[in-house]
Amino acid sequence: MKKIFKEFKEFATRGNVIDMAIGIIIGAAFGKIVTSFVNDIMMPPIGLLMGKMDFSSLFINMSGKEYSSLAEAKAAGAATLNYGMFINTLIDFVIVAFVIFLLIKQINRLTKKDTPPPAAPTTTQCPQCLSVIQIGAKRCPYCTSTIESK
Repeated sequence: MKKIFKEFKEFATRGNVIDMAIGIIIGAAFGKIVTSFVNDIMMPPIGLLMGKMDFSSLFINMSGKEYSSLAEAKAAGAATLNYGMFINTLIDFVIVAFVIFLLIKQINRLTKKDTPPPAAPTTTQCPQCLSVIQIGAKRCPYCTSTIESK
């Protein structure tokens, strides 16, 4: 049993696990911010433009009785399809996914490894026979012509 706790302690204190835990906590907090942004800032003007519509109150009543609002249907325990809340959740997801995409893109840009410059060529062509020769050669090993230094 001690061995299992020791292994768990080693696992839990590794850098990657701690980094992941911090990321999850920050992600959860970020999700709440985005949800608030969508529900409290973004959707009211969209609803106003669409004729004073509140997306969060859109629902389909499946119980057969008439209810004037989602709150009334929920209070009565009626079965409802809350598609307005689903629309809000979809918008939340799109915003979070887009922000994560931008964040990952920036991280990749900052951590991008610089490609090393191309290596200087070590060979050239003989001007007489067009054979490949070493740079700095004074004579072509194939046609024995003298190579001028450039």
